[in-house]
Amino acid sequence: MTDSTSVRPSLGGTFDLAGRSVARVGYGAMQLERLAANPDAAASVLQHALDAGVNHVDTADFYGPGFVNDVIRGVVGKRDDVFVATKIGAERNPEGPLPLRLAQRPEQLRASIQNNLLTLWRDRLDLVYLRRAEVGPGLRAEGDQDVPLDDQLAVLLELRDAGDIGAIGVSAVTTETFRRALPAGIAAVQNAYSLVDREFDEMLNLTVDLGLAWVPYFPLGSAFPGHAKVVEQPAVVATAERLGATPSQVGLAWLLHSTPNTLLIPGTGSVEHLDENNAAGDLVLDAATIAELDDLEVVGAGEIRWGSEE
Repeated sequence: MTDSTSVRPSLGGTFDLAGRSVARVGYGAMQLERLAANPDAAASVLQHALDAGVNHVDTADFYGPGFVNDVIRGVVGKRDDVFVATKIGAERNPEGPLPLRLAQRPEQLRASIQNNLLTLWRDRLDLVYLRRAEVGPGLRAEGDQDVPLDDQLAVLLELRDAGDIGAIGVSAVTTETFRRALPAGIAAVQNAYSLVDREFDEMLNLTVDLGLAWVPYFPLGSAFPGHAKVVEQPAVVATAERLGATPSQVGLAWLLHSTPNTLLIPGTGSVEHLDENNAAGDLVLDAATIAELDDLEVVGAGEIRWGSEE
């Protein structure tokens, strides 16, 4: 494993996100929910991230429910040197078959923004992602939750003009929807993307051309059944062994090397794992290694294939 304790990690350099310079390795706070029985431990993990130089935290009011935002409020408070992004489009559903249900209607989006302002103790949300649930893995919008994009953007534009939010992002969207949303002044995109899931290459290339932030979730593959995992790919394991790193660090480093606008938000409830993730920003992959990883044949994902047999 790359040693991240003796020297402060570079966190992959920086990128301009909605007018703010943020470290390219950030922190996805969802996993703090696992520490709900020990709020002090959750706060310690987040504080460790900030002490390491992380200044981009990704969250949602429906994490917890509310617990994660409570932790962020206690640790970050109103600090203006930490960029806090949140997302809307879902809400907790503790009595249902799944812990979440979609909340896509305009009045639900408005309520979610207000909840985030309250639970994060912020006068303005730095960035709000509209999670459209058009693509998987996970819930898909249907019925009364299949809401026209323009109706949703109208809420976000109104609240941006009012100063409640600073910037607008989109998440779990098709490339067509992303293009349709661009006139609203989109600052960032969150879609599933990793070494083993490159469905949205076209969208990624478009964000590069436009200078917008690309913030992939499931950066090491999805935990959903039938989906491949980066750390299980033989080429990734072999690369990690050769470089004295972990397979997860190789997968994260590949993303950082892929485009300069890629921002990572890996999540964990462990300080040790957090240090491992941060150290991925210092892992150098040479051109030959990147080419080898680019051409790997994905295993563990049904019929998904890249490389010579595509």
